Amino acid sequence: MSIHLHFRAVAESEVRDDHTWLAAFMSEAWDNHPDEVAAGIAGSIDKVWNSVNDLYAVADDLDAHAHAHARADADKAWTLPIYGGRPVPHSADADPSDPPMMILEPPGVSRAADFLAAVSFDDLWKRAGAKLGGWDEAQARLEFLNHHRGLRGFYGRAASAGHAVVKVVWA
Repeated sequence: MSIHLHFRAVAESEVRDDHTWLAAFMSEAWDNHPDEVAAGIAGSIDKVWNSVNDLYAVADDLDAHAHAHARADADKAWTLPIYGGRPVPHSADADPSDPPMMILEPPGVSRAADFLAAVSFDDLWKRAGAKLGGWDEAQARLEFLNHHRGLRGFYGRAASAGHAVVKVVWA
């Protein structure tokens, strides 16, 4: 079974705070996912997004002096890339099978981008890498590094454009 956390950057003025509308929007975006990823406005993580979040969680424990800027600017900024945002409630007429969705508004997108730009992947991996694997560590490190680089680029572009990020889990 394939399951993905799908991210889509969008101008805040174009986002409707309506679950039915967002489900249709994100479904169309998923249908166009390869093109949107190539355009830099979308991304996804297959199955391991909770482990990516666990990797970022160790930022809370890193040396306060080395990461004081990222920690002072945001309350738990490490939570923003994966699970940050506000849930969009299902409306009365929404299809109950529609997946849960979240919207991370532009200020949160900027905080996520700042966190991802400032945090050292190597420092995170040194503290958490062994706990995240269960498979070949070199292969796991490369996979997580690629997710980190992808998220850093995606959030950086979204923040530069002043966009919000919509998130949904597809199963």
